[in-house]
Amino acid sequence: MISKSLVLATIGFAIAIPQGCEERVATTASKATAGDSGSQFKIVATTGMIGDLVRGVIGDRGDVVVLMGEGVDPHLFAPTASDVRRLLAADAVFHNGLMLEGQMGTVLSSEGGPIDRSIAVAEVLPEASLLHPDDAAMHADPHVWMDVTAWSETIEPIVRGLCDLDPDGCEIFEANGLVLREELAQLDRYADVVIESIPSDRRVLVTAHDAFGYFGRAYGVEVHGIQGLSTESEAGLADMNRLVRMLADRGIPAVFVESSVSEKNVMALVEGAASLDHEVIVGGELYSDAMGTPGTWEGTYPGMIDHNVTTIGRALGGRVPDGGYRGWRERPEDESTGEKAD
Repeated sequence: MISKSLVLATIGFAIAIPQGCEERVATTASKATAGDSGSQFKIVATTGMIGDLVRGVIGDRGDVVVLMGEGVDPHLFAPTASDVRRLLAADAVFHNGLMLEGQMGTVLSSEGGPIDRSIAVAEVLPEASLLHPDDAAMHADPHVWMDVTAWSETIEPIVRGLCDLDPDGCEIFEANGLVLREELAQLDRYADVVIESIPSDRRVLVTAHDAFGYFGRAYGVEVHGIQGLSTESEAGLADMNRLVRMLADRGIPAVFVESSVSEKNVMALVEGAASLDHEVIVGGELYSDAMGTPGTWEGTYPGMIDHNVTTIGRALGGRVPDGGYRGWRERPEDESTGEKAD
């Protein structure tokens, strides 16, 4: 067995381990399974975006714990001792991969590592479908969830991983996965409709860091992040000045802050544009690397995307249906075109 202290050393954080917890308590083979005396599988997801999909697939056959909650930046996340205990006690761990979780992700992905069953959901995507920005340090952009269609492809490894863990529940997982795919297909259509309604010269999204590349590719938006893919990167003065000039020259009306990133650099853009006699407003707060408050609509993956699309659409001059995605979804479709009625 691999000790918890070794796991912590591998991750690179000095965390005190409670006395008596040096060895993993039980192997996967000895853990209770769903259906044994009402027990459920213990599942850990690193981010809310992953956790929400896992909950949708597993239903009531397992408990899902998310390590990185509201407002947490996964690029800078440092696991605590209790986080490590959750990881080591889990029946399965679902993480993003593509270096989103940094050193912790490296440990989770390692063959023969300390986690018995770990699935990197974003790493199943074909390499050709991934973005590789210039500042990506030889790894793909990990923010795949910003493209709803691409993110729906991560349902398959979730279903497969849960079926391997709980064969008796496989039919349930597969059925839940199909329902979830249909919901995400509707969500993707909503995003298309709203973003397409923005005047073409205003489809420019300026945010705190470069988390919206997949969103831009999927929905035809020009994206500019002040910082790079990781919030560990610093914004250069030349880049800031370039963005300020672009906002003024092209008459862009709004920029956006992010819930898990400092708004300092975004506010500097607003001030810089004002110095060039161009008024730019903060169009709203977007969810980038973390969802909203648990228990709210924005604390779900569809709610996160709905909030972002609706906020962007309104701020940049698009047409947003009353009630956002949920209001749009309830509208009848024209039988001849398949489009939602106005």
